[in-house]
Amino acid sequence: MNVSADRRNEATRLVILGGGPGGYEAAMGAAQLGANVTVVERAGMGGSAVLTDVVPSKTLIATADAVRRVKHAETFGVHVDGLDSAVTDFSVVNHRLLDLAKEQSSDIRTTLERAGVRIVIGEGRLLDDHTVAVSHPDGSEQKIEADAMLIAVGAHPRELPTAKPDGERIFNWTQIYNMNEVPEHLIVVGSGVTGAEFASAYNLLGAKVTLVSSRDRVLPGEDADAAGVLEDAFKENGVNVVSQARAEGVERQGDRVLVTLADGRVLEGSHCLVAVGGIPNTANMGLEEAGVQLTDSGHIKVDGVSRTTATNIYATGDCTGVFALASVAAMQGRIAVAHLLGDSVKPLNLDLVASNVFTSPEIATVGVTQRAVAEGKYQANIIKVDLNTNARAKMMNVDQGFVKIVSRKGSGTVIGGVVVAPRASELIFSLALAVQNSLHVDDVAETFTVYPSLSGSLAEAARRLHRHR
Repeated sequence: MNVSADRRNEATRLVILGGGPGGYEAAMGAAQLGANVTVVERAGMGGSAVLTDVVPSKTLIATADAVRRVKHAETFGVHVDGLDSAVTDFSVVNHRLLDLAKEQSSDIRTTLERAGVRIVIGEGRLLDDHTVAVSHPDGSEQKIEADAMLIAVGAHPRELPTAKPDGERIFNWTQIYNMNEVPEHLIVVGSGVTGAEFASAYNLLGAKVTLVSSRDRVLPGEDADAAGVLEDAFKENGVNVVSQARAEGVERQGDRVLVTLADGRVLEGSHCLVAVGGIPNTANMGLEEAGVQLTDSGHIKVDGVSRTTATNIYATGDCTGVFALASVAAMQGRIAVAHLLGDSVKPLNLDLVASNVFTSPEIATVGVTQRAVAEGKYQANIIKVDLNTNARAKMMNVDQGFVKIVSRKGSGTVIGGVVVAPRASELIFSLALAVQNSLHVDDVAETFTVYPSLSGSLAEAARRLHRHR
Protein backbone atom coordinates (compact mmCIF):
# COMPACT_ATOMS: atom_id res chain seq x y z
CA MET A 1 0.00 0.00 0.00
CA ASN A 2 1.65 3.30 -1.03
CA VAL A 3 1.47 6.65 0.76
CA SER A 4 -0.94 8.22 -1.71
CA ALA A 5 -3.32 5.30 -1.29
CA ASP A 6 -3.10 5.66 2.51
CA ARG A 7 -4.04 9.34 2.19
CA ARG A 8 -6.90 8.50 -0.15
CA ASN A 9 -8.27 6.03 2.40
CA GLU A 10 -8.33 8.72 5.11
CA ALA A 11 -11.59 9.91 3.55
CA THR A 12 -13.15 6.43 3.86
CA ARG A 13 -15.45 6.24 6.86
CA LEU A 14 -15.79 2.59 7.83
CA VAL A 15 -18.28 1.58 10.51
CA ILE A 16 -17.92 -1.94 11.90
CA LEU A 17 -20.86 -3.45 13.77
CA GLY A 18 -19.42 -5.96 16.23
CA GLY A 19 -16.12 -6.06 18.08
CA GLY A 20 -15.42 -9.78 17.95
CA PRO A 21 -12.45 -11.34 16.10
CA GLY A 22 -13.85 -10.44 12.67
CA GLY A 23 -14.61 -6.89 13.74
CA TYR A 24 -11.48 -5.99 15.66
CA GLU A 25 -9.08 -7.63 13.18
CA ALA A 26 -10.79 -5.72 10.37
CA ALA A 27 -10.57 -2.51 12.40
CA MET A 28 -6.83 -2.95 12.90
CA GLY A 29 -6.30 -3.67 9.22
CA ALA A 30 -8.42 -0.74 8.09
CA ALA A 31 -6.70 1.68 10.49
CA GLN A 32 -3.32 0.53 9.22
CA LEU A 33 -4.48 1.25 5.68
CA GLY A 34 -5.50 4.77 6.67
CA ALA A 35 -9.28 4.54 6.98
CA ASN A 36 -11.40 6.43 9.51
CA VAL A 37 -12.72 3.50 11.57
CA THR A 38 -15.54 3.28 14.11
CA VAL A 39 -16.42 0.03 15.91
CA VAL A 40 -19.87 -0.32 17.47
CA GLU A 41 -19.94 -3.07 20.11
CA ARG A 42 -22.70 -3.73 22.62
CA ALA A 43 -20.87 -5.80 25.27
CA GLY A 44 -17.12 -5.27 25.14
CA MET A 45 -14.25 -5.58 22.71
CA GLY A 46 -13.62 -9.14 21.66
CA GLY A 47 -17.34 -9.83 21.56
CA SER A 48 -18.74 -13.16 22.68
CA ALA A 49 -15.60 -14.97 21.48
CA VAL A 50 -13.55 -13.26 24.19
CA LEU A 51 -16.16 -12.60 26.87
CA THR A 52 -18.41 -15.70 26.90
CA ASP A 53 -17.12 -18.28 24.43
CA VAL A 54 -13.60 -19.02 23.21
CA VAL A 55 -11.42 -17.39 25.88
CA PRO A 56 -13.36 -18.58 28.97
CA SER A 57 -14.08 -22.05 27.59
CA LYS A 58 -10.46 -22.67 26.60
CA THR A 59 -9.32 -21.36 30.00
CA LEU A 60 -11.65 -23.89 31.62
CA ILE A 61 -10.21 -26.59 29.38
CA ALA A 62 -6.66 -25.57 30.36
CA THR A 63 -7.71 -26.01 34.00
CA ALA A 64 -9.06 -29.47 33.20
CA ASP A 65 -5.75 -30.35 31.53
CA ALA A 66 -3.92 -29.30 34.70
CA VAL A 67 -6.12 -31.71 36.65
CA ARG A 68 -5.31 -34.46 34.14
CA ARG A 69 -1.59 -33.97 34.64
CA VAL A 70 -1.92 -34.12 38.43
CA LYS A 71 -4.10 -37.23 38.29
CA HIS A 72 -1.55 -39.03 36.13
CA ALA A 73 1.51 -37.77 37.98
CA GLU A 74 2.13 -41.14 39.65
CA THR A 75 2.75 -42.65 36.22
CA PHE A 76 5.92 -40.55 36.15
CA GLY A 77 6.86 -41.49 39.71
CA VAL A 78 5.61 -38.17 41.05
CA HIS A 79 3.50 -38.30 44.22
CA VAL A 80 1.41 -35.36 45.40
CA ASP A 81 1.57 -35.36 49.20
CA GLY A 82 -1.63 -34.90 51.14
CA LEU A 83 -4.04 -35.40 48.25
CA ASP A 84 -5.66 -38.58 47.03
CA SER A 85 -6.71 -36.80 43.86
CA ALA A 86 -6.85 -33.36 42.32
CA VAL A 87 -9.55 -31.13 43.81
CA THR A 88 -11.01 -28.25 41.80
CA ASP A 89 -12.01 -25.01 43.53
CA PHE A 90 -14.61 -23.63 41.15
CA SER A 91 -14.77 -20.25 42.85
CA VAL A 92 -11.13 -19.79 41.81
CA VAL A 93 -11.56 -21.41 38.40
CA ASN A 94 -14.50 -19.25 37.32
CA HIS A 95 -13.04 -16.07 38.82
CA ARG A 96 -9.82 -16.67 36.90
CA LEU A 97 -11.40 -17.43 33.54
CA LEU A 98 -13.77 -14.46 33.68
CA ASP A 99 -10.93 -12.17 34.75
CA LEU A 100 -8.83 -13.41 31.85
CA ALA A 101 -11.71 -12.71 29.47
CA LYS A 102 -12.07 -9.14 30.78
CA GLU A 103 -8.31 -8.60 30.61
CA GLN A 104 -8.18 -9.80 27.00
CA SER A 105 -11.11 -7.54 26.12
CA SER A 106 -9.36 -4.58 27.71
CA ASP A 107 -6.12 -5.35 25.85
CA ILE A 108 -7.98 -5.41 22.53
CA ARG A 109 -9.65 -2.09 23.25
CA THR A 110 -6.35 -0.45 24.19
CA THR A 111 -4.67 -1.75 21.04
CA LEU A 112 -7.47 -0.44 18.81
CA GLU A 113 -7.59 2.96 20.46
CA ARG A 114 -3.83 3.34 20.08
CA ALA A 115 -4.30 2.62 16.38
CA GLY A 116 -6.81 5.49 16.15
CA VAL A 117 -9.99 3.40 16.06
CA ARG A 118 -13.06 5.00 17.64
CA ILE A 119 -15.05 2.62 19.84
CA VAL A 120 -18.74 3.21 20.52
CA ILE A 121 -20.49 1.04 23.10
CA GLY A 122 -24.06 0.34 22.08
CA GLU A 123 -26.25 -1.69 19.76
CA GLY A 124 -26.25 -0.70 16.11
CA ARG A 125 -28.83 -1.07 13.37
CA LEU A 126 -28.87 0.12 9.78
CA LEU A 127 -31.15 2.99 8.82
CA ASP A 128 -29.93 2.71 5.24
CA ASP A 129 -26.75 1.62 3.45
CA HIS A 130 -24.85 4.71 4.69
CA THR A 131 -26.29 5.37 8.16
CA VAL A 132 -26.04 3.46 11.43
CA ALA A 133 -28.21 4.21 14.45
CA VAL A 134 -26.65 3.30 17.79
CA SER A 135 -28.67 2.72 20.96
CA HIS A 136 -26.49 3.32 24.02
CA PRO A 137 -26.88 1.54 27.38
CA ASP A 138 -28.16 4.76 28.96
CA GLY A 139 -31.04 4.90 26.47
CA SER A 140 -29.62 7.66 24.28
CA GLU A 141 -29.17 7.27 20.53
CA GLN A 142 -26.81 8.62 17.91
CA LYS A 143 -26.44 8.35 14.15
CA ILE A 144 -23.14 7.58 12.45
CA GLU A 145 -22.61 8.21 8.75
CA ALA A 146 -20.51 5.71 6.82
CA ASP A 147 -19.04 5.26 3.38
CA ALA A 148 -18.82 1.52 4.00
CA MET A 149 -19.88 -0.94 6.68
CA LEU A 150 -18.72 -4.29 7.95
CA ILE A 151 -21.28 -6.48 9.75
CA ALA A 152 -19.61 -8.68 12.36
CA VAL A 153 -22.42 -9.31 14.83
CA GLY A 154 -21.81 -13.01 15.52
CA ALA A 155 -24.38 -15.50 16.78
CA HIS A 156 -26.10 -16.57 19.99
CA PRO A 157 -26.87 -20.05 21.36
CA ARG A 158 -29.72 -21.94 19.76
CA GLU A 159 -32.35 -22.97 22.30
CA LEU A 160 -34.81 -25.82 22.18
CA PRO A 161 -38.39 -24.71 22.89
CA THR A 162 -38.63 -27.56 25.39
CA ALA A 163 -35.25 -26.92 27.02
CA LYS A 164 -35.13 -23.32 28.16
CA PRO A 165 -31.92 -22.45 30.05
CA ASP A 166 -32.38 -21.02 33.54
CA GLY A 167 -28.70 -20.30 34.24
CA GLU A 168 -28.80 -22.44 37.40
CA ARG A 169 -29.36 -26.06 36.37
CA ILE A 170 -29.96 -25.79 32.63
CA PHE A 171 -27.32 -23.85 30.71
CA ASN A 172 -26.32 -22.64 27.29
CA TRP A 173 -22.63 -22.13 26.58
CA THR A 174 -22.61 -18.53 27.82
CA GLN A 175 -24.07 -19.48 31.24
CA ILE A 176 -22.01 -22.55 32.09
CA TYR A 177 -19.60 -20.45 34.16
CA ASN A 178 -22.36 -19.71 36.69
CA MET A 179 -21.69 -22.97 38.55
CA ASN A 180 -19.81 -22.58 41.83
CA GLU A 181 -18.87 -26.24 42.15
CA VAL A 182 -18.15 -29.25 39.99
CA PRO A 183 -21.53 -30.67 38.91
CA GLU A 184 -22.40 -34.08 40.29
CA HIS A 185 -23.71 -35.27 36.90
CA LEU A 186 -23.61 -33.04 33.84
CA ILE A 187 -25.72 -34.08 30.85
CA VAL A 188 -24.48 -32.47 27.65
CA VAL A 189 -26.99 -32.30 24.80
CA GLY A 190 -25.13 -32.02 21.50
CA SER A 191 -22.01 -33.85 20.35
CA GLY A 192 -20.52 -31.21 18.07
CA VAL A 193 -17.37 -29.28 18.95
CA THR A 194 -18.86 -27.28 21.84
CA GLY A 195 -20.57 -30.28 23.42
CA ALA A 196 -17.52 -32.51 23.08
CA GLU A 197 -15.18 -29.88 24.53
CA PHE A 198 -17.29 -29.27 27.63
CA ALA A 199 -17.92 -33.00 28.11
CA SER A 200 -14.17 -33.62 28.00
CA ALA A 201 -13.36 -30.74 30.35
CA TYR A 202 -15.96 -31.47 33.03
CA ASN A 203 -15.11 -35.15 32.97
CA LEU A 204 -11.48 -34.29 33.80
CA LEU A 205 -12.64 -31.81 36.43
CA GLY A 206 -14.35 -34.66 38.27
CA ALA A 207 -17.96 -34.58 37.12
CA LYS A 208 -19.93 -37.56 35.96
CA VAL A 209 -20.75 -36.75 32.32
CA THR A 210 -23.34 -38.07 29.90
CA LEU A 211 -23.13 -36.86 26.29
CA VAL A 212 -26.26 -37.10 24.15
CA SER A 213 -25.51 -37.41 20.42
CA SER A 214 -28.15 -37.46 17.72
CA ARG A 215 -25.63 -39.12 15.37
CA ASP A 216 -23.88 -42.47 15.51
CA ARG A 217 -20.67 -40.92 16.87
CA VAL A 218 -19.35 -37.79 18.51
CA LEU A 219 -17.96 -34.98 16.34
CA PRO A 220 -19.82 -36.05 13.19
CA GLY A 221 -18.22 -33.25 11.18
CA GLU A 222 -14.64 -34.20 12.05
CA ASP A 223 -12.22 -36.84 10.79
CA ALA A 224 -13.71 -40.28 11.56
CA ASP A 225 -10.43 -41.72 12.89
CA ALA A 226 -9.99 -38.72 15.17
CA ALA A 227 -13.55 -39.01 16.47
CA GLY A 228 -12.88 -42.69 17.15
CA VAL A 229 -9.84 -41.84 19.29
CA LEU A 230 -11.90 -39.34 21.27
CA GLU A 231 -14.68 -41.86 21.80
CA ASP A 232 -12.12 -44.35 23.10
CA ALA A 233 -10.79 -41.69 25.47
CA PHE A 234 -14.32 -40.91 26.64
CA LYS A 235 -14.99 -44.59 27.28
CA GLU A 236 -11.71 -44.97 29.17
CA ASN A 237 -12.44 -41.89 31.29
CA GLY A 238 -16.02 -42.83 32.07
CA VAL A 239 -17.98 -40.45 29.82
CA ASN A 240 -21.28 -42.08 28.91
CA VAL A 241 -22.02 -41.39 25.23
CA VAL A 242 -25.67 -41.95 24.33
CA SER A 243 -25.58 -42.09 20.55
CA GLN A 244 -28.35 -41.91 17.95
CA ALA A 245 -30.56 -40.25 20.55
CA ARG A 246 -32.34 -36.95 20.11
CA ALA A 247 -33.26 -34.87 23.14
CA GLU A 248 -36.92 -33.87 23.09
CA GLY A 249 -36.88 -31.74 26.21
CA VAL A 250 -35.09 -30.79 29.41
CA GLU A 251 -37.00 -30.23 32.65
CA ARG A 252 -35.81 -29.07 36.04
CA GLN A 253 -37.17 -30.69 39.18
CA GLY A 254 -35.61 -29.02 42.21
CA ASP A 255 -31.91 -29.83 42.22
CA ARG A 256 -32.26 -32.41 39.42
CA VAL A 257 -32.73 -32.20 35.66
CA LEU A 258 -34.57 -34.69 33.48
CA VAL A 259 -33.62 -35.03 29.82
CA THR A 260 -36.30 -36.79 27.78
CA LEU A 261 -35.14 -38.54 24.61
CA ALA A 262 -37.20 -39.08 21.48
CA ASP A 263 -37.42 -42.83 22.14
CA GLY A 264 -39.00 -42.22 25.54
CA ARG A 265 -35.93 -42.75 27.71
CA VAL A 266 -35.30 -40.24 30.48
CA LEU A 267 -31.82 -39.32 31.66
CA GLU A 268 -31.44 -37.84 35.14
CA GLY A 269 -28.61 -35.56 36.19
CA SER A 270 -27.78 -32.58 38.36
CA HIS A 271 -27.12 -30.11 35.52
CA CYS A 272 -27.59 -29.92 31.76
CA LEU A 273 -25.71 -28.04 29.06
CA VAL A 274 -27.62 -27.56 25.81
CA ALA A 275 -25.12 -27.15 22.96
CA VAL A 276 -27.09 -27.45 19.73
CA GLY A 277 -25.56 -24.74 17.55
CA GLY A 278 -26.02 -21.02 17.11
CA ILE A 279 -28.36 -18.49 15.51
CA PRO A 280 -26.95 -15.42 13.70
CA ASN A 281 -27.58 -12.05 15.35
CA THR A 282 -29.04 -10.55 12.19
CA ALA A 283 -32.70 -10.06 13.11
CA ASN A 284 -34.13 -6.54 13.33
CA MET A 285 -30.93 -4.87 12.18
CA GLY A 286 -32.30 -3.28 9.04
CA LEU A 287 -30.07 -5.42 6.84
CA GLU A 288 -32.61 -6.37 4.20
CA GLU A 289 -33.88 -2.78 3.99
CA ALA A 290 -30.29 -1.74 3.25
CA GLY A 291 -30.04 -4.27 0.42
CA VAL A 292 -28.27 -7.06 2.32
CA GLN A 293 -29.68 -10.45 1.39
CA LEU A 294 -30.05 -13.15 4.05
CA THR A 295 -30.31 -16.92 3.71
CA ASP A 296 -33.29 -18.88 5.02
CA SER A 297 -31.32 -19.50 8.22
CA GLY A 298 -30.79 -15.76 8.74
CA HIS A 299 -27.12 -15.75 7.75
CA ILE A 300 -25.71 -12.98 5.55
CA LYS A 301 -24.80 -14.00 2.03
CA VAL A 302 -21.18 -13.12 1.22
CA ASP A 303 -18.75 -13.82 -1.59
CA GLY A 304 -15.07 -14.78 -1.38
CA VAL A 305 -13.99 -11.26 -0.41
CA SER A 306 -16.74 -10.86 2.22
CA ARG A 307 -19.02 -8.62 0.11
CA THR A 308 -22.74 -8.76 0.70
CA THR A 309 -25.40 -8.00 -1.92
CA ALA A 310 -25.13 -4.31 -0.97
CA THR A 311 -22.20 -2.74 -2.80
CA ASN A 312 -20.66 -0.94 0.18
CA ILE A 313 -21.51 -3.45 2.93
CA TYR A 314 -19.31 -6.39 3.91
CA ALA A 315 -19.84 -9.11 6.52
CA THR A 316 -17.69 -11.51 8.50
CA GLY A 317 -17.82 -14.25 11.10
CA ASP A 318 -20.56 -16.43 12.53
CA CYS A 319 -23.31 -14.21 11.10
CA THR A 320 -22.21 -15.31 7.60
CA GLY A 321 -22.48 -19.05 8.29
CA VAL A 322 -19.16 -19.78 6.57
CA PHE A 323 -17.20 -21.47 9.39
CA ALA A 324 -17.92 -20.78 13.06
CA LEU A 325 -14.26 -20.20 13.87
CA ALA A 326 -12.66 -17.08 15.32
CA SER A 327 -9.72 -17.50 12.93
CA VAL A 328 -12.02 -17.59 9.91
CA ALA A 329 -13.92 -14.52 11.12
CA ALA A 330 -10.62 -12.68 11.52
CA MET A 331 -9.47 -13.70 8.05
CA GLN A 332 -12.80 -12.67 6.52
CA GLY A 333 -12.48 -9.30 8.21
CA ARG A 334 -8.93 -8.73 6.98
CA ILE A 335 -9.94 -9.75 3.45
CA ALA A 336 -12.94 -7.40 3.54
CA VAL A 337 -10.96 -4.27 4.42
CA ALA A 338 -8.17 -5.16 2.01
CA HIS A 339 -10.71 -5.40 -0.79
CA LEU A 340 -12.57 -2.27 0.30
CA LEU A 341 -9.44 -0.14 0.61
CA GLY A 342 -7.61 -1.34 -2.47
CA ASP A 343 -4.91 -3.46 -0.87
CA SER A 344 -3.72 -6.76 -2.37
CA VAL A 345 -6.20 -9.48 -1.54
CA LYS A 346 -6.86 -13.18 -2.09
CA PRO A 347 -10.40 -14.57 -1.77
CA LEU A 348 -11.13 -16.80 1.21
CA ASN A 349 -10.09 -20.39 0.49
CA LEU A 350 -11.77 -22.83 2.87
CA ASP A 351 -9.41 -25.62 1.78
CA LEU A 352 -6.67 -23.82 3.73
CA VAL A 353 -8.51 -23.48 7.05
CA ALA A 354 -6.88 -24.99 10.13
CA SER A 355 -9.09 -25.74 13.12
CA ASN A 356 -8.88 -27.44 16.49
CA VAL A 357 -11.18 -29.24 18.90
CA PHE A 358 -9.93 -28.61 22.44
CA THR A 359 -10.81 -31.99 23.90
CA SER A 360 -8.36 -34.37 25.60
CA PRO A 361 -6.66 -35.34 23.34
CA GLU A 362 -6.95 -32.33 21.04
CA ILE A 363 -8.01 -32.82 17.41
CA ALA A 364 -6.53 -30.47 14.81
CA THR A 365 -7.26 -30.50 11.08
CA VAL A 366 -6.31 -28.54 8.01
CA GLY A 367 -7.27 -28.60 4.36
CA VAL A 368 -8.76 -31.51 2.42
CA THR A 369 -10.39 -34.24 4.49
CA GLN A 370 -10.29 -37.99 4.06
CA ARG A 371 -14.05 -37.89 3.61
CA ALA A 372 -13.68 -35.56 0.60
CA VAL A 373 -11.17 -38.00 -0.89
CA ALA A 374 -13.49 -40.96 -0.28
CA GLU A 375 -16.31 -39.05 -2.00
CA GLY A 376 -14.12 -38.66 -5.10
CA LYS A 377 -13.67 -34.89 -4.82
CA TYR A 378 -9.89 -35.29 -4.75
CA GLN A 379 -7.39 -37.89 -5.91
CA ALA A 380 -5.01 -38.34 -3.01
CA ASN A 381 -2.71 -40.60 -1.03
CA ILE A 382 -3.26 -40.76 2.73
CA ILE A 383 -0.96 -42.06 5.45
CA LYS A 384 -1.66 -42.31 9.18
CA VAL A 385 1.07 -42.75 11.79
CA ASP A 386 0.03 -43.66 15.33
CA LEU A 387 1.80 -41.89 18.18
CA ASN A 388 2.18 -45.01 20.33
CA THR A 389 5.56 -45.67 18.70
CA ASN A 390 6.79 -42.08 19.07
CA ALA A 391 9.57 -41.77 21.68
CA ARG A 392 8.43 -38.38 23.00
CA ALA A 393 4.86 -39.63 23.25
CA LYS A 394 6.03 -42.54 25.40
CA MET A 395 7.95 -40.15 27.65
CA MET A 396 4.79 -38.05 28.04
CA ASN A 397 2.67 -41.15 28.73
CA VAL A 398 0.67 -40.51 25.55
CA ASP A 399 -0.72 -43.72 24.12
CA GLN A 400 -3.57 -42.25 22.06
CA GLY A 401 -3.44 -40.18 18.91
CA PHE A 402 -1.94 -40.04 15.46
CA VAL A 403 -0.86 -37.81 12.63
CA LYS A 404 -2.33 -38.07 9.15
CA ILE A 405 -1.18 -36.42 5.94
CA VAL A 406 -3.19 -36.13 2.72
CA SER A 407 -1.13 -35.56 -0.45
CA ARG A 408 -2.35 -34.98 -3.96
CA LYS A 409 -1.91 -38.07 -6.13
CA GLY A 410 0.63 -37.45 -8.86
CA SER A 411 2.08 -34.14 -7.72
CA GLY A 412 2.75 -35.18 -4.12
CA THR A 413 1.78 -31.78 -2.70
CA VAL A 414 0.36 -31.68 0.82
CA ILE A 415 -3.34 -30.80 0.69
CA GLY A 416 -4.57 -31.85 4.13
CA GLY A 417 -3.69 -33.18 7.53
CA VAL A 418 -4.97 -34.30 10.92
CA VAL A 419 -3.20 -34.35 14.28
CA VAL A 420 -4.67 -36.01 17.37
CA ALA A 421 -2.40 -35.35 20.32
CA PRO A 422 -1.75 -33.09 23.29
CA ARG A 423 -1.26 -29.55 21.92
CA ALA A 424 -2.41 -30.62 18.45
CA SER A 425 -3.41 -26.98 17.99
CA GLU A 426 0.30 -26.11 17.92
CA LEU A 427 1.46 -29.09 15.88
CA ILE A 428 -1.00 -28.47 13.05
CA PHE A 429 0.72 -25.20 12.11
CA SER A 430 3.51 -26.96 10.24
CA LEU A 431 0.98 -28.85 8.13
CA ALA A 432 -1.02 -25.66 7.62
CA LEU A 433 2.13 -24.03 6.24
CA ALA A 434 2.62 -26.99 3.92
CA VAL A 435 -0.98 -26.79 2.68
CA GLN A 436 -0.91 -23.00 2.33
CA ASN A 437 2.30 -23.05 0.27
CA SER A 438 1.65 -26.26 -1.71
CA LEU A 439 4.74 -27.94 -0.31
CA HIS A 440 5.70 -31.40 -1.54
CA VAL A 441 5.68 -34.25 0.98
CA ASP A 442 9.43 -34.45 0.47
CA ASP A 443 9.74 -30.84 1.67
CA VAL A 444 8.17 -31.91 4.95
CA ALA A 445 10.09 -35.18 5.10
CA GLU A 446 13.46 -33.51 4.53
CA THR A 447 12.95 -30.74 7.10
CA PHE A 448 14.87 -31.30 10.33
CA THR A 449 12.78 -32.15 13.37
CA VAL A 450 13.90 -32.29 16.99
CA TYR A 451 14.46 -35.74 18.46
CA PRO A 452 12.55 -36.71 20.44
CA SER A 453 9.43 -34.75 19.53
CA LEU A 454 5.82 -35.33 18.55
CA SER A 455 6.53 -33.34 15.38
CA GLY A 456 8.91 -36.11 14.37
CA SER A 457 5.84 -38.18 13.49
CA LEU A 458 4.83 -35.52 10.96
CA ALA A 459 8.12 -35.99 9.13
CA GLU A 460 7.74 -39.76 9.40
CA ALA A 461 4.29 -39.65 7.82
CA ALA A 462 5.66 -37.49 5.01
CA ARG A 463 8.53 -39.95 4.43
CA ARG A 464 6.01 -42.76 4.04
CA LEU A 465 4.35 -40.74 1.26
CA HIS A 466 7.63 -40.38 -0.67
CA ARG A 467 7.56 -41.77 -4.21
CA HIS A 468 10.76 -42.76 -6.01
CA ARG A 469 11.55 -40.21 -8.72
